[in-house]
Amino acid sequence: MFDYAALATCVADVLRARQAGRAVAPERLAAPIPGGVLLCMPAADAELAVVKTITVHPGNRTLPVIQGEVTVIEAATGRKLGVLDGPTVTARRTAAVSLLAARLLAPVKDGPLVVFGAGVQARAHVEAFWQGLGLRDIAIATRTRARGEALAAELAQRGITVRMADDAADAVRRAAMIVTATTSREPVFADAVRGDVFVSAVGSFTPEAAETPASLVGRAALFVDDMASALAEAGDFLRAGVDWKRVTALDAVLETPPRLSGPVVFKTVGHALFDLAAARQAFAATVAS
Repeated sequence: MFDYAALATCVADVLRARQAGRAVAPERLAAPIPGGVLLCMPAADAELAVVKTITVHPGNRTLPVIQGEVTVIEAATGRKLGVLDGPTVTARRTAAVSLLAARLLAPVKDGPLVVFGAGVQARAHVEAFWQGLGLRDIAIATRTRARGEALAAELAQRGITVRMADDAADAVRRAAMIVTATTSREPVFADAVRGDVFVSAVGSFTPEAAETPASLVGRAALFVDDMASALAEAGDFLRAGVDWKRVTALDAVLETPPRLSGPVVFKTVGHALFDLAAARQAFAATVAS
């Protein structure tokens, strides 16, 4: 299985590098295109530079929702080192960011976990939390049972056992951790959760979309992967009208994780620094040489 724990460590390292001024990543460029959006995300440190170019088409049914690539460059010379598959990088680094956040912020770290969605992000998050936290009580909640069962069968081939959440509302009430990895523009579960729940809201990345209920956001401890990006794109928080003074960036708690009793909502909209982390892991031998 892919080493999500190692990638989570790489994510923490690049966040520290940015704090020290050794890594940079401007805000991503978004251009509307028919049926979706084109995203361009550069980032660099002393060793590597990356540019991720992807398209996101939520309405795709026969084609992947996310398509594109990550070009990896030797920073000192501009030499192209290789190209990584964009959707694979996006899924793995996003799951690694959620894993890092859960390690730092989740009041309860042994589950149960409920994952909403049955796509690439849902699969990656199950793999990451199974490997990185040792979770074994994992339920999949999806609108289309056939897709959920197909995901469960795929995971079983990798040695990961999950169950279908036949009663999603009951699964949410029991869950210590919830991951939302859907394309929904509206909340996918009701605010009937445990007082110590940890939620990683992953799927939405526009100011109009929110997978988590506003009432939960209003009473939870709030964290984001990157403050600048979240201010523009974190619909889960923007639609809830949060006071941004209540929101803490992930890099602020790397060294001193807070003691939280919950609920906790972590919102990730993605950042090029995390693609840089994935490239550093993929080209570790080159960086070390």
